[in-house]
Amino acid sequence: MDKTYKIVDVVGVSEDSIHQAVRNALTKAQQTLRNIDWFEVKNIRGAVHGAELQFQVEVRIGFRLEGAPV
Repeated sequence: MDKTYKIVDVVGVSEDSIHQAVRNALTKAQQTLRNIDWFEVKNIRGAVHGAELQFQVEVRIGFRLEGAPV
């Protein structure tokens, strides 16, 4: 079966962990995108706010485009 994908990049943020930042990115993307099949973590960075850490993860998300194959 032929498939065609669209790729979007989103940044997930969490004060808890890198893993939670990835989950936050995917959860938010699932609210507006259908047919998500895969993801790739591209960049991991963080911010320091006094004694607090904030994890930021850039996530590339692939989702299948709908419609008949070409």
